[in-house]
Amino acid sequence: MATKRMNQSWIRIRNRIRVMWSDVDLGTDKQLKRTRGNFKMMVNLIHEKTGEPRKEIRQKMAAIY
Repeated sequence: MATKRMNQSWIRIRNRIRVMWSDVDLGTDKQLKRTRGNFKMMVNLIHEKTGEPRKEIRQKMAAIY
């Protein structure tokens, strides 16, 4: 049961990330899934793809969670 809820939460978060950075190719679902559960890795991935400052990314990510 917990795994199902975690997967649903991840899908919701992933979709919101894709909407927030819709103008950028964030890579495949597999690449995003590797960052799952690791906030720092997700911020770094978005930073690498967008060049956006990590501080701004963290602020946007905080709004998702």
